[in-house]
Amino acid sequence: MEARTIERPTAPRLLVAVGLGAAVALTLGIYGRVHDPSQDLVFTLGFSSTIAMKVWLASIALAFAVVQVVTALWVYGRLPWESPPWLGTVHRISGRVAFLVSLPVAYHCLWSLGFQHTSTRVLAHSLLGCAFYGAFVAKVTIVRSKGLPGIALPLAGGAMFAILVFAWETSALWFIGENGFPDV
Repeated sequence: MEARTIERPTAPRLLVAVGLGAAVALTLGIYGRVHDPSQDLVFTLGFSSTIAMKVWLASIALAFAVVQVVTALWVYGRLPWESPPWLGTVHRISGRVAFLVSLPVAYHCLWSLGFQHTSTRVLAHSLLGCAFYGAFVAKVTIVRSKGLPGIALPLAGGAMFAILVFAWETSALWFIGENGFPDV
C-alpha cells in the first residue's frame, strides 16, 4: 500500500502573506494620515541632526539590503562562485540589520511627519515607506511558510528590495542631490 500525501493549495497561503502585508501597509498609512504629526525632531542617535540620521541610516539600510540580495543570489547558485557554508548566516544577518537600521528612520517619518502628500515625491515616499513594512511582513510570512512555489520567496524579496530602493531614492538620494551628503 502506497502512502499518499495530501497537497494543500498554495494560493490561499500566498494570499494570506500578501493580505497580511497589505494590512500592515494600510494600517501604517492610515495611522500616519490620521494622527497629528508632532513635527518634533525626536532624536538624532548621535548624528549631527535628525535629517543626517535619516539619510545615513537609510543609506546604511540600503547597503545591507544590497548585501542581502547579493548573498541570496550566491546562496541560490545564481552567481558563478560556490557558496561558502557561512553565507546563509551573512544573508540572514544582513537582512535583520537592514530592517533594524530602518526602524528609527520610519519611526521619525511616521511619528514626526506622518503620511504626507505635499508633492508627488513626498506622496510616493509615504506610499513606499508604508509598502516596505508591508512587504517585510509578507516576505517573513512566506519565509516561514512551507510548500510554497520556489518563486514566491525571490519575488517577495525582490519586491521588498525594489520598494526600499525607491523609498531611499525619494528621500535620502533626493536630499543628497539637493543638499549634498549631510555631516555625521
